[in-house]
Amino acid sequence: MIDLRRIYLDHAATTPVDREVLLEMLPYFTRFYGNASSLHSDGGVAHEALEKAREKVAEVINAEPDEIIFTSGGTESDNLAIKGIAYKNKDKIKGKGPHIITSSIEHPAVLETCKFLEKEGFKVKYLPVDRDGIVKLDILEKSITKNTFLISIMAANNEIGTIQPVEEIGKIAKDYDIIFHTDAVQTIGKMPMDVKKINVDMLSISGHKIYAPKGVGALYVKRGVTLQPILNGGGHERKLRSGTENIPGIVGLGKACELAKKRMSKDIQHIKNLRDKLIKGILENIEKSYLNGHPEKRLINNAHFRFTAIEGESLIMDLDEKGIAASTGSACSSKKLQPSHVLLAIGLTPVEAHGSLRLTLGRKNTKNEIDYVIETLPKVVNRLREISPLWKK
Repeated sequence: MIDLRRIYLDHAATTPVDREVLLEMLPYFTRFYGNASSLHSDGGVAHEALEKAREKVAEVINAEPDEIIFTSGGTESDNLAIKGIAYKNKDKIKGKGPHIITSSIEHPAVLETCKFLEKEGFKVKYLPVDRDGIVKLDILEKSITKNTFLISIMAANNEIGTIQPVEEIGKIAKDYDIIFHTDAVQTIGKMPMDVKKINVDMLSISGHKIYAPKGVGALYVKRGVTLQPILNGGGHERKLRSGTENIPGIVGLGKACELAKKRMSKDIQHIKNLRDKLIKGILENIEKSYLNGHPEKRLINNAHFRFTAIEGESLIMDLDEKGIAASTGSACSSKKLQPSHVLLAIGLTPVEAHGSLRLTLGRKNTKNEIDYVIETLPKVVNRLREISPLWKK
């Protein structure tokens, strides 16, 4: 019997806090509430929790604990990585200006940061992607100049789920002695991430994408990489992120990373099976339906569709009435009327882009829920097409 209260298929936007994560956090709100910078024993308890969490975050990406900087989330991590290394290099490079390479389908936290730096004299190359959303390595290598100091390419796209060849990108960056940053917000817990294997210098993590609370994240900064802080204050987090540490949130992030590593094999098998069932069921049961993103090189939980003659926002609202939570794309831009920059970058027209649907699964989703979606979505699409002038035309 299906639970019609809610079927949540928007895990790329955010995830529920895992019960084990919540229980780990609770004592640090009311019992162990000391400031980790205080010298007394209460501060010592908080500091110990801080460092244990740092070890857990480091372990999930095969880093060293002192390479982990805690932040408020993915956006701050991306800003600290890109601005931090940019400001450190600005005065070292003369001529046509310091040069950054990124992709045209990055999260706004990266794209808007790069646009901001362009106003300050930095040069930015926005790499195109192919129809599946993958950066072409030959174009990347040809884009490198003598002033290129940073390559920032996401590990996997938050909208269409396409996984980038980060290991190959890391090798190119290393060969040219260029710093490599990757936004890995969507990949932690869904695929192995080994910072040593992929030759990455900086890597962004967000808590609320991996069953930890909102408002906490981390940035991996490889030993030897120096950044200029973007926040000034008391010099917390190796003087890179001033501000009293959010101990409950950090404890939660640490526990979530511990669980992500422990449950990864089970999660991959369970979620991927559900995702494949969902994709097959939708494409077979809805006429003129298409999968966006690479058919195989995609996140285990991501199913991103487009439907001819459908308006995405209406589709989301109708599904919501049926008890299904979904999205048209990134939660950061889902309330904007403009078509997704990611879908335009892979070659879709604005009309095609507006007919998109992103369904992203989590570890608590069930086969019965997927069956219900496969049964319900075709009915919703057919109803909307009946009133669509594009479909009749």
